[in-house]
Amino acid sequence: MNSSPRRVVTLMGPTATGKTDLALALAKHLDVALISVDSAMVYRGMDVGTAKPTKTIRDEIPHALIDVREPEESFSVQEFCALADQAVHQAFERRRLPILVGGSMMYFRAFREGLADLPGADARIRADIRALAEAEGVFAVFEELKRIDYESAMRISPSNLKRMERAIEVYRLTGKTIGALWKEKATPPAPMRLDCELMEFVVPEPPRPELHERIAQRLQGMFNAGFMEEMQTLRKRPGLTRNHLSMRTVGYREAWAHLDEADDQSDTAPLRERILVATRQLARKQLTWLRKWSSLRLNEAASVEVMIDSLKR
Repeated sequence: MNSSPRRVVTLMGPTATGKTDLALALAKHLDVALISVDSAMVYRGMDVGTAKPTKTIRDEIPHALIDVREPEESFSVQEFCALADQAVHQAFERRRLPILVGGSMMYFRAFREGLADLPGADARIRADIRALAEAEGVFAVFEELKRIDYESAMRISPSNLKRMERAIEVYRLTGKTIGALWKEKATPPAPMRLDCELMEFVVPEPPRPELHERIAQRLQGMFNAGFMEEMQTLRKRPGLTRNHLSMRTVGYREAWAHLDEADDQSDTAPLRERILVATRQLARKQLTWLRKWSSLRLNEAASVEVMIDSLKR
């Protein structure tokens, strides 16, 4: 096997396809450093709903970029890239193989392709946008985005308030569209930035019925493991609201609304169905990202043996 310390591996795939289990199995064969690529696992206290590896597992096999923020705090793609680069350098220093594993495709793209010089979050602007959404609905936000950044409006779903908010925020802060700024990249792609070979793996896409069954099983496991109790604990945090970035995550978003609005909070059947639908939609979006990357040389990660064989080449 190529033992060069300058190789970086990424392991991508939609939710509920066994990426984390595969990475953990690989860690039993190779001296690796696992780096989470998950926009929800960065938050402390959000363990059950994110299917976060247990503390016992993380004590045995450390993971970078898990539990690095409080749920009241924001976390940007720029912060992810900075911390991921730092974790990769630490792995190189320890002569370990860095493996970035997860399903946050925007994070993967930013890591591999480099970042634009985008401004940080602005609390006042975000509050203005949320106020517009609450007063006139998310479609009013979409219309505002379409007025100032038609290209982004055509690319972003009108129901995706988080991405519309970011595009409007960037325009108001810079006077440029987010697409234009992406073309003016301030940081180079990962191979140049980290002086490494980037080897990218993708978990094979399962048949749709099988993927839906895996998602349903994972959802059942969440509720069995105490997801609603975790949600109640989070809601007791005095500074946390449903508008925080962490609480817009699939599962947490629907659970917060259920606890706010349901006449019978103990009847979780409607909530489970909403989370199931939202998770299927998330998986479709993740698969769409991966299909757009079909021109890339993605290695199939069907098993630990397949990955190890690919790494030997």
